[in-house]
Amino acid sequence: MKEVVILIPDVDFEQNVEIDVRINGRKKTLQYRVELLDWEGNDVPPKDKVQVLKHVIDKYDKDWELVEIGAPTDENIPLMFRKKSE
Repeated sequence: MKEVVILIPDVDFEQNVEIDVRINGRKKTLQYRVELLDWEGNDVPPKDKVQVLKHVIDKYDKDWELVEIGAPTDENIPLMFRKKSE
């Protein structure tokens, strides 16, 4: 099993979250970042929203990987990234 779901308290957008875990007795810190992507206007067609989202993900800091795309609204969409292991 590669993933374990852990419920955490609500966090504001643009926040970093660090979670310390022990795997077979070894401590590891996992870092997550929650970003809120605003659409460039409320009348953006769905096809264009997909292109905007793809562009943001492709250009994102390569030290972070996308792990979750939240539910979109007419104004924005939440994205969660995890810092890659070193």
